[in-house]
Order: sequence, then structure tokens, then C-alpha cells
Amino acid sequence: MAEFTNARGYPIGAMSKHTGVNIETIRYYERIGIMPKPDRTAGGNRQYNHDQLKRLSFIKRSREIGFSIEEIRALLEMVDRRDFTCGEVHSMTVNHLASVKEKIQALNRLEDALEAMAAECSRGDVPDCPILDMLFEVSETG
Repeated sequence: MAEFTNARGYPIGAMSKHTGVNIETIRYYERIGIMPKPDRTAGGNRQYNHDQLKRLSFIKRSREIGFSIEEIRALLEMVDRRDFTCGEVHSMTVNHLASVKEKIQALNRLEDALEAMAAECSRGDVPDCPILDMLFEVSETG
């Protein structure tokens, strides 16, 4: 990590390279308050400390597994207050997992519907298209 830092800390470019988070995304996280504003050099450049580097890594990993910004904010608020239990974090994770499973089921239904639509198509050169007909169909539920 030494190649990414100087005596004052990590410049934003080093933070980006080390975590793989785009510079504009880091600035966005600062604007919305999930990343604290870093110290500035005399020239006005951002200088992050090691705790901020760890926090950005936490945010990136949380986003990679699908936590929303608000879920990440809630987790970070618990950490910042030092007022949480492992059970609370587990509960948030289980709720997130349930949401992911619901999305997977919805995607499976979407896959089935698209496969059924594609199977109805003769792929011919005529203007009749069963796929378009199905899309224009009025459903009883909607």
C-alpha cells in the first residue's frame, strides 16, 4: 500500500486505484454523506486516511453484493455509533438475501415468458409476428 500514499495520506487517484472505485463515484459518496469529507492539502487536493480507505472498500464490497445506498448508510451509521449487535447486521443481511431471492424468482419468470414468446415465433418473412401480438395483448390482471 505504500506506493499509494504519501506522508499526508491517500490522494483521490490512489484511493480509486486501490479500491477500483471511480473518482467521480468517490466524490458522489462524499456528497451523499456515506464517505466523510477528507482533509485537504494546501493546494486543495483531497487526502484520505487509512480509515477512509477501509470505509470505501466496505462501500464497494457492499455495493458488489447488492446492498442499496440506504442499506449501506444504515450499516455505516451503526458502525459509526458503535451501537449495533451482530444480530442486527445478520437481520439486515437476511432481509437483503430475501430480496435477492425474490428478484431471482422474478427473473426466472421473465426468462420463462421470453422463452415462451420466442417459441411461438416462426421467424418468417411475413409481417405477422406472434411476439408483437403477445405484447399488445390486454391481460385480465392489468
